[in-house]
Amino acid sequence: MEAKVLYDSPSLAKRIKARAKEKGVTAKTMLNDLGLGSNSISHLLHGQTMAHDRLARIADYLDCSVDYLLGRTDNPEINK
Repeated sequence: MEAKVLYDSPSLAKRIKARAKEKGVTAKTMLNDLGLGSNSISHLLHGQTMAHDRLARIADYLDCSVDYLLGRTDNPEINK
């Protein structure tokens, strides 16, 4: 039986960047405001993972759910 992938990092990075753009903020500004490394999005694009607490902080900053960022829903309000 093949293990189910919970999310893929490149898709997560793209959703974070798209949501930031919707909110009128650059990814760089968001990461700086959150005290996260400026290469965090780049790391995701290259397949690295992100700690759950960092992902939750990004979701809060972007006023959406973690499920939305992970692509589990297209509604940013679900499970917020």
